[in-house]
Parts: sequence; structure tokens; C-alpha cells
Amino acid sequence: MLQLSGAGKRFGQKLLYEDVNWLITPDERTGLVGGNGTGKSTLLKVLAGIDGLDYGTVSRQKGMTLGYLPQDGLALRGKSVFEECLSVFDDLRGLETEAEALSHQLAEHDPASAAYQAAADRYSHITELMHAHDIYTLDYQVGTVLGGLGFGKEEWERRTEEFSGGWQMRIALAKLLLQKPSLLLLDEPTNHLDLETREWLENYLRNYENAFVLISHDRYFLDVTVNKTVEIWNKRAHFYFGNYEKYLKQKEERRTQLMSAYKNQQDQIEHLESFINRFRAQATKAKQVQSRMKELEKIERIVVPEEESTIHFTIPQPPASGRTVIDVQNLTKVYPAKDGGTKRILEDLTFTIERGDRIALVGANGAGKSTLIRMLAKLEEPTSGTVKLGHNVLADYFAQDQYKVLDGNAEMLDDISGIAPKVPQTDLRSLLGCFMFSGDDVFKKLGVLSGGERNRYAMAKMLVSPANMLLLDEPTNHLDLRAKDVLLDAIRKFSGTVLFVSHDRYFIEGLATKVFEVEDRRVHIYPGNYEDYLYRKAGGPEKTAASFVAAPAPVAAPVVAAPAPVVKTPPVKRLNPIKLRLLEEQVREAEEVIPKIEAEIEAAEAAMAVFTTPDAAQKAAAALDVLRAKHARALVEWEELALELESQQD
Repeated sequence: MLQLSGAGKRFGQKLLYEDVNWLITPDERTGLVGGNGTGKSTLLKVLAGIDGLDYGTVSRQKGMTLGYLPQDGLALRGKSVFEECLSVFDDLRGLETEAEALSHQLAEHDPASAAYQAAADRYSHITELMHAHDIYTLDYQVGTVLGGLGFGKEEWERRTEEFSGGWQMRIALAKLLLQKPSLLLLDEPTNHLDLETREWLENYLRNYENAFVLISHDRYFLDVTVNKTVEIWNKRAHFYFGNYEKYLKQKEERRTQLMSAYKNQQDQIEHLESFINRFRAQATKAKQVQSRMKELEKIERIVVPEEESTIHFTIPQPPASGRTVIDVQNLTKVYPAKDGGTKRILEDLTFTIERGDRIALVGANGAGKSTLIRMLAKLEEPTSGTVKLGHNVLADYFAQDQYKVLDGNAEMLDDISGIAPKVPQTDLRSLLGCFMFSGDDVFKKLGVLSGGERNRYAMAKMLVSPANMLLLDEPTNHLDLRAKDVLLDAIRKFSGTVLFVSHDRYFIEGLATKVFEVEDRRVHIYPGNYEDYLYRKAGGPEKTAASFVAAPAPVAAPVVAAPAPVVKTPPVKRLNPIKLRLLEEQVREAEEVIPKIEAEIEAAEAAMAVFTTPDAAQKAAAALDVLRAKHARALVEWEELALELESQQD
């Protein structure tokens, strides 16, 4: 369908990649990965025909269509959201008008005439096209995609220019999905999406009937949407079959094989050079020496590229807080509305955050997450109710636009060294390197950096001198996969308390021990990780409505707060025979349940392979997610029961 042959591209004097050979097939589902600056976005533009090559060729199949979504920069105006999306079908709607005109001609011409036959042939062709594109369901198609991408019906008639940049990109994405081009090219499509709309897009792409290539720094999104990974590394394209998780394993296996081959080749070279040097001066060995020299010259040397070092940065541990970190009572927030009235954002919230909690704050865009986190950070006053910090709590807040509070005249390395004088500069430079600042970048003034670059720096700066309560609003924005891993690893080892807003599911699943969902002006608390949250949302045990059930009275903190002591768990006593028999029955029941769930999952996956409508596919995918969460929980329960039974039988 599309082929790159010997493709190479430069950015100024820098070679991005060369000798790329890539045949894109009609069933392509590829994730394009690589470090920042390797040329991923440039390659996507080449595929889209927006940018050209410096070397090699690109050939496209006749009749194929391309759809390209950049990271940002699109601005739409002049139409309502619905009209803008419906405009992608203008050609089809033109066919409908032509079909109507042809029907009048058929009524006027003699059925035996050549004009009648020509009109009839054209009418038949047009109606086939209209039927193939479901022309009578265009409004339904537009509504389905807009709803999936988070546009409520009340917003469909709003003018496109009334929406912010992030929502403008959603409109552009909606148009591309409705067009269904032969090859869909998406550069960071999840950048402006919340968790709910990301999940919808994941399901949509799973069932997309044509090919797509996408760039994403969202590991979970890559894992569930692609079946091939192309990595731009060491100025070459490397191809892996499977999702991102499989790509990581295959890459490690390839490197192990490469290192083994490199070692064998070095041994061979050393052996040949030793023979040549030993017998070079002996006339009787001249023929053998010449033979070895020719053999040495023919060896195609294996080059081991410099591997990116993995940085494991440990956050300096802060002083301990009291057990209760934040106590919220009857919190309400009301804003003035455009019509002169008021708009309630949050209403009568009551909850407690305790030391060591790692809380993911989730909810649809506009639900009030950022408002809540700002009130917890004491940057915004509630309309009513209280937010009380516990004993010895030192809170630090990271905003989506954190860059605005940085000193633009300060040099990066001097600035970060000033707040962490005890941290060696080599460690600071390594940390800055993880956040994509290398070489002379560390000597730049903060004022010359872009907004995204300054936000990345602000996150690195927070890590070297953290408070014991971190309030993070979208900390993974503008970070690549490597930087996200560094941040995730560092916060996991952090002994303080964290509440964060993120739309990156892998980050949430790797960090959260509780989920706070903001919905309908309330906060609902779900214990456990994100998978547990999805399970309960899908019909598991009822949620705890912290917004209207008062939290228990907090335990008073001691005058000098200290980390909770380590309590040794006493040995488990043997159960009496009746309890032992009950435990055996529970294990047996769990072992019978798991295969049944697995059979249901298999049947659901088979059903999803048959596409009917986007709405049905979305419901089927949601049901499958519920089954998978149920299966994971059943496995955990079975393991816990089996271990307990084993301990009682020892």
C-alpha cells in the first residue's frame, strides 16, 4: 500500500535516519517509537506526504487515502462542531443530490433510449457507493464519534472557534476517524484525551477496518492498540512484531544476541591478528599470513551502539507527617456562570487522606479535578467547608502550567543545584538527561525554554527536594516513555503521600493505591489500584461515597511525628478441622470459577472479532474489560486462599 525504500532524512546537519525499508500493508497496526529527537514525527510527515526525503523513495498505491493528525497547531472555525464533522461527507452528500437529479431524468427519458441507459448506469453506480458508505446513517456516525470523544449533545451546535486547543484537536481527530482513510497517521493522539475518551479510542482502533501508524508515549495505549512496533534507534528503523511489552522483550533478546555475536567476532579478530603478528616476519608463513589478512579484511564488523543508560533516581525522603495528612469537611465550590447565575463544581465533600496514600484523582474533563487539587494545595479557597492539613504536613503542588512560576533568568543547572546543594552535579545532570536535557541544554536560561520544556524541568526540580505531600496535576505531560519510567520509579520509592491527576493508565496502574473519582460534583473513593476501580465501577462491591458519608475521626498525631513502626506479624495458628474444611471448599470453588471466566473471555474475544456497529463494539469491549478484571481478581483470591490453606497444612 505504501513503501519506503532506502529512505533517509536529515534535520540540518544532523542525520535522523537512513536506509529505512518499510512496506506498509493494508492491515498495518504499528506503533512508532524512539527517543526524543530521533525523527519519529518527521517520519510520520514523510508517510503523510507533508515532508520529503533526502535519500531514497516513497511510493504509494494508486487510490489509497491518507489521514494525518499532528500533535497540535490545528484551529477550526466558521462552523458548528457537528457541521464541521459532517463536512467530511460532502462528496457523499453530493452524490445524494446527483442521485435525486438522475431519478428525475429517468422519469423523463424513454426507457429504450441511450440517455436513459446512461442515467440508469450512473444511478446504479451512485446508489452502490451510497450504500457502501452508509450514507443514510451519517448523522448517527458523527454523533457516535463525537460522543466517544467526549462532546456532549449540548456542545454539538457550538462554534468550533469557541473551543480550546485541546478540544480543537479532538474535533480534528473526530473528522479523521469519520473519513476512515486507507492509512491513518496519528502523532500523539491521546495528548488531549481523558481516561474515558482514551478507552473509547482504544476500542475504536481495535476495530478500525484500515491501517494505522501512531506515535504515543502512553505505554498502555500502545499495548492494547498495535501489533507491530517500529523503533527509530541508532539512525535505523528496527522492526518488532507485537505490542510495546513484546517489543521490550524482543529488543532485550536482540541485544543479548548482538552482544554474543560481537564477542564471538572479537575473539575471531583477535585470533587472526595474533596469527598475523606472530608469523608476519617468517617467509615460510607468508602465504598463510596473506590468507589471514584477506580473511580479516572481509569481516563485516559488528557495531554495538551506545546503550542509553537506565537512571534510577531516588527521591530524597522528606520528614514524616502525622497520620492524617489532609482532612476535608463539607467542601463546596461554586463559580459564577456566564448567564449571571452560578455553577456548582463540587458539593459537600468529606474525606481524609492518610500518610502513605498514593491517590489517583480521575474523572471526565471539566469534572472538577484541577479545582479540587488546587483547593487541597491552598491555592484556591472553597465556597464553603474546610481543608485542614495534618501535623507536620509540607505540601507541594505541581500544576499543568508549572513553568509560569520559574525564574526565567536562572540557568537550569544553577537553579536546580541551589535547591539540592548536597546532590552531586553528576547525579543532577543524569536526572536532567532523563527529562530530555542533555549536553549544553543544562546551561540554558529557563526563559528560553518552551512551555513543555519548562514543565519537564519543573518536574525534575520537584524530585530533588520534595515535600512530604505531593499534589501533582498531570505530571506526565510532555514526558517521553523513559522519563515517565524514571518518575514512576522515583515516586514508588517515595515515603511521603501523593495525590495526582493523570490520564496515563500505565502510570496510574503502577502507582495508585486508591482511586478518587470526581463525578456529578461528588468524590467517590475506591480502595485498591485502577484495575480494582474498574472492577467495582463495572458492578463489583458498591463504592464508598466519601462526598456524603463523613470520614471517621482521625487519630491524633504525636508531637513528634515518626514513621509507623514495623509490626511483626505473629505466626498463623492452625485452624480447627471445621475451618480447615471450609477453607478447602473455598479453594475448590475458586478453582472451578476461574476456567468458567476464561471460557467467557474466550467467547467475548471471538464475538469482538465480528464487527457490527461502533456502539456494539464499544459495549463488547467494555464487557470484555469487566471479564478480564473479574478474572484477575479471581486469580488473586485463589492465590490468597491457596497460600493460606498451605500455611495451615504445614
